[in-house]
Amino acid sequence: MKKLLLLFILAISLCQAQNLQIPIDTSYITTNSIKIKGKTIDYKAETGFQPVWDNSGIVIASLNYTYYKRTNDSKANKRPLLFSFNGGPGSASVWMHLAYTGPKILNIDDEGYPIQPYGVKDNSNSILDIADIVYVNPVNTGYSRKIANKEGKLPEDELFFGINADIEYLAGWMNTFVTRHNRWESPKFIIGESYGGTRVMGLALELQNRQWMYLNGVIMVSPADYKVLRVGGPLSSSLNLPYYTAAAWYHKMLSPELQSKDLLDILPEAESFAINKLMPALAKGGFISNPKRQEIAEEMSFYSGLSSKVILQQNLDVPNRFFWKELLRNKSGMTIGRLDSRYLGIDKVETGSSPEYNSEISSWLHSFTPAINYYMANELGLKTDIKYNVFGNVGDWDRSYDNVRDNLRQAMAQNPYLKVLTQSGYYDGATTYFSAKYSQWQIDPSGKFKDRFSFKGYRSGHMMYLRNEDLIKANDDLREFIESALPKGKSAKY
Repeated sequence: MKKLLLLFILAISLCQAQNLQIPIDTSYITTNSIKIKGKTIDYKAETGFQPVWDNSGIVIASLNYTYYKRTNDSKANKRPLLFSFNGGPGSASVWMHLAYTGPKILNIDDEGYPIQPYGVKDNSNSILDIADIVYVNPVNTGYSRKIANKEGKLPEDELFFGINADIEYLAGWMNTFVTRHNRWESPKFIIGESYGGTRVMGLALELQNRQWMYLNGVIMVSPADYKVLRVGGPLSSSLNLPYYTAAAWYHKMLSPELQSKDLLDILPEAESFAINKLMPALAKGGFISNPKRQEIAEEMSFYSGLSSKVILQQNLDVPNRFFWKELLRNKSGMTIGRLDSRYLGIDKVETGSSPEYNSEISSWLHSFTPAINYYMANELGLKTDIKYNVFGNVGDWDRSYDNVRDNLRQAMAQNPYLKVLTQSGYYDGATTYFSAKYSQWQIDPSGKFKDRFSFKGYRSGHMMYLRNEDLIKANDDLREFIESALPKGKSAKY
């Protein structure tokens, strides 16, 4: 009898079950306050979903966002507004949201390692004191998803998953957001981390020329520039060398001569070697003379912590993955992290040419995933059965027609107000700091915009803000940049 009763209850439950519904146009609002730089900042947090429409006005996606607006500032809707994007492509906005600029950050230690209990705490370094912030999750990240039509068919991937498609639909979405929230009078800034660097370079011109929205600032955090990243060859390989110097210095693998100096004193030497000696040597390939090959290998060993023997075995062209496996092979047998080479990993065997896993990502997911799921439901009030995609499937991302560098140059040429800030960690082995510098150099070959670019480096990795000392410094650098990019009554003219 009991078994029949249980089966009956189960049958009723199944009949009442609902298909998973994606919210299309809704929001949840909470209020809170926080102390930043000794001042009490009252703010409203709005999280929800705003639609994306196709050219016919049909909803094709719903983007999940979180918007923080300071409420005890007399400037109100004229305050700077910052749109924040992460990268991947396919990464949610969780990283900068819960660890960098937002009013809440993870429970982590001062170096960025996870600690329990998981959760969030107040971020006394948030830039919410000077700017309102919108964290945007592109399609298939966070709670954002495609929306099926009346026939139940989902829109094609090509509308979302590519350099230019991504830029186009996000710019339209931002226009709608600014209009709905009455923020057209606000100075506007966009910040993108990693692939988000590609995204915001392209958005600068798309917003300006297609949405008639002129920006004051573009901020790139550990930017991924695919004209350098993963293309191989003398240029990409030589630009990685100064990162090898930084990582080897951190792990005390350099010679006493370099190890006794401060990191910032030796990096200019490594940069000069990379540009003036290593790049030309790699360009000669197999036709470099044997004495010169040996000379370059020994100097490269000096700046990388690797032996000249393994460098010669790699024909002077040392892949990053090999470096992460090799640097500590004969010291501790441990690997070092990709996105942050301060992190250590343990592989099954010490042999091999690359690590089995990325030790830093494993560490970060430890703390970010429980924190964002808790925070959205319990503090922001968004309760849903939709899975929060820290990383989402974005198909075969279309990287063709990558003109974002020149798009940013055009936007700067047309808009004298527009300034650019790049922030990078010295121990980032994925989008290395020297590659970020190089990308910045290449945006405007004329050199006429040189005084509108700035670069800031930090003694940590890809997400430099996970280290408390750099969290403080990086947010202060953002404050300084935003303040410098405000016109203060100056006309937009040359």
